[in-house]
Amino acid sequence: MLFVGSAQFDRKPRNVYAVATMNPHAGLAEVRREIEAACRDAGRDPAGVTLVAIAKTFDAAAIEPVIDAGQRVFGENRVQEAKAKWPPLLARHRAIELHLVGPLQSNKARDAVALFDAIHSLDRDSLAGALAKEIARQSRRPALFVEINTGAEAQKSGVTPQDADAFIGACRERHGLAIAGLMCIPPFDEAPAPHFALTAQIARRNGLALLSMGMSADFKIAIAFGATHVRVGTAIFGARTKAP
Repeated sequence: MLFVGSAQFDRKPRNVYAVATMNPHAGLAEVRREIEAACRDAGRDPAGVTLVAIAKTFDAAAIEPVIDAGQRVFGENRVQEAKAKWPPLLARHRAIELHLVGPLQSNKARDAVALFDAIHSLDRDSLAGALAKEIARQSRRPALFVEINTGAEAQKSGVTPQDADAFIGACRERHGLAIAGLMCIPPFDEAPAPHFALTAQIARRNGLALLSMGMSADFKIAIAFGATHVRVGTAIFGARTKAP
């Protein structure tokens, strides 16, 4: 799962969505089985792990069968894409919980607070200020996750581990934000376990209960390190291929 750069993120969304390449009912059922097995191995209650089905680039026709199969928590990477496709779905399925897992620009804070129930990508002071302003204005409080760039990768967003404590403190004290948890995406070419362990350690010392860690390839490892939210797209929807 790769985040897009800020220049791309600001572009207007095109009405071109991916086509699901597998049976989402079967994919969802298998992911749920794997979550339950990973929780058993870790001595955890499966109820403590929320599956966030990543629907980025998939249209309503691909998402509806996953909703019909009982999935209620979904994730998107882009505010503009979510605004284009989710309002009709939310009108039909009112129990849906929508999470923003991609980077967020400060000028999109108003739309993000209005649409999303959780934001996983809080990573800088200007965004914290923009979110605090919109939360107060709208009286709407999405769960906020601070994104930790555990690999200190220049091309990725996120707060470096050494700056995490100070940033979390500033969000709470300067901006009055309730921080729910942390999110991380390990470097593609490194073992994920040390990155999950580091994120969990930062969460513990800051009194944070939620950990958004793990995707299709590594969510079982993330569960062993305490993930409360796993972000899975490919294993449910299949590979993303553009519609003709």
